[in-house]
Amino acid sequence: MSDIFFEDFVEGAVKTYGAYAVTEAEILAFAREFDPQPMHLDPEAGAASLLGGLAASGWHACAIAQRLMCDGFLLQAAGRGSPGVSETKWLAPVRPGDVLSLRRTVVESRTSKTKPDLGLVTLKLELLKATGEVAMEQSIVVLFARRNPGARLA
Repeated sequence: MSDIFFEDFVEGAVKTYGAYAVTEAEILAFAREFDPQPMHLDPEAGAASLLGGLAASGWHACAIAQRLMCDGFLLQAAGRGSPGVSETKWLAPVRPGDVLSLRRTVVESRTSKTKPDLGLVTLKLELLKATGEVAMEQSIVVLFARRNPGARLA
């Protein structure tokens, strides 16, 4: 049963979720499977790159953000999918030993014009290092069921 609905996403609301510890083993495993570029597989190649050391693939950072989003609220929500991610920025390398959290800001919340039982919520997601540095930023839209589809919203 869902506990979180469209109406629970108030514009301007900010919440932070999780504490995910990144390991070298998982960086290497993800890179071997999905992004086998040298800077994600070899500390020396990483050091010689713009990353300045072994770093997780940006796609690995996206996967970690998705995990934190699921654990933080999405699995308890009446989520109905997403029409897409409008922007992703990788701002700082994710390294072994980093502890990451996810900050979610509700940018916009509106009911669907064609499906009044749904609302569209634009979220700004920031994958944060323990220092507060933003490693990754995304702008996404997620569809959520409305708690009371017949009610009018102001």
